[in-house]
Amino acid sequence: MKAVKGTRDILPPSSAVWNHVEAVAREVFRTFNYREIRTPIFEETALFARGVGEDTDIVGKEMYTWQDRDGTSLTLRPEATASVMRAFIEHRLDQIPGVKKYYYMGPMFRRERPQKGRYRQFFQIGAEAIGSESPVVDAEVIEMVVEILKRSGLEGFRLILNSVGDANCRPQYMAALKERLAGVASQMCADCQRRAVTNPLRVLDCKIPEDQAIIDTLPSILDHLCAGCHEHFRVVQDHLHGRGIPFEVRPRLVRGLDYYMRTTFEITHGALGAQNSVLGGGRYDGLAESLGSRVPAPGIGFSIGEDRLVMSVEDARQGEAQPTVDVFLAPMGEAAEQQAGEIAAELRAAGISVERSVDRKLKRALETANKTGARFALILGDNEIAAGTYLVKDMASGEQTSLSREALAAHIRKN
Repeated sequence: MKAVKGTRDILPPSSAVWNHVEAVAREVFRTFNYREIRTPIFEETALFARGVGEDTDIVGKEMYTWQDRDGTSLTLRPEATASVMRAFIEHRLDQIPGVKKYYYMGPMFRRERPQKGRYRQFFQIGAEAIGSESPVVDAEVIEMVVEILKRSGLEGFRLILNSVGDANCRPQYMAALKERLAGVASQMCADCQRRAVTNPLRVLDCKIPEDQAIIDTLPSILDHLCAGCHEHFRVVQDHLHGRGIPFEVRPRLVRGLDYYMRTTFEITHGALGAQNSVLGGGRYDGLAESLGSRVPAPGIGFSIGEDRLVMSVEDARQGEAQPTVDVFLAPMGEAAEQQAGEIAAELRAAGISVERSVDRKLKRALETANKTGARFALILGDNEIAAGTYLVKDMASGEQTSLSREALAAHIRKN
């Protein structure tokens, strides 16, 4: 038996990097006053059809959908923003004062062609700030995600920024785009020919090399922004400059979901090759209304592709020592076995990781300690028990120190 195509097992030592990234994200979210929300991994299919958009690739080709026993159409969540907004509406979270800030972590599901950093069960870390149209909130969300990447250990990433307008100005842009595409779409790939009719904005996101020369001739959305969207985008950029966050404005940047408007952004990293996006996000001021809410709930959010982020962090950490156990206990004899259990409990209570040997031959126990990457070996034999002192061996230097039981934890923490 093997894992299903497009899924995988996350094994040590890689799982330690996953834990590191998630711990960093949780701490950054705490400092920005975001609180965790957990939604079901499957929802009614209509939620994603209405929220994400029926003409998107996600809804049209990639969702895992099935009929439940009562005939209800259910879908494994392909993304989380629609689910968060459904929960926001259902539980009347709009009644809470101020900007509502939520974050999530968990698996998503899309039936895409598996490739580097892209899986059919993949993981996202994301956040949503709901309840404000302010461009200042946009800039703070971007600042927060940049902080998560930096603290995770990622360097050399690029922030790309754009505005995709709103209901006032995007229709005019879409009309100009459709008019231009009508004369050139037949020369483009099959997906672009379809999108030129169903979802013209997605043509701008085409990755086919042969189509790029044509895409470069298409109208720029930045030339069609209304005064409100233009001012919003200017303020976002000013605040990012003020925070010292470098970015590149790219008029062709669009998101693959229908609910995005105004600010959109993406962060890329070279370690991921052609599919180099680590995360994407943007503003979605009309999403709540499209899901049936009578109360407007403007918002902005992002989702980090955790699989891709971990891959990039691992690439940056190549050659670094992997996390190891602090102490490898090597008891020699029956009496030592009993005392080893007591000492292990004391060290663990002090926050020190401990592994116990199952081999009573000292040479083999030390070989195992070395192979497992233990920082220290703690040897317990009859002589040590009788004297009340314990031999601690530094596995890197080979230096051995005799210590009392009370001094063990302080010595290990200090070194």
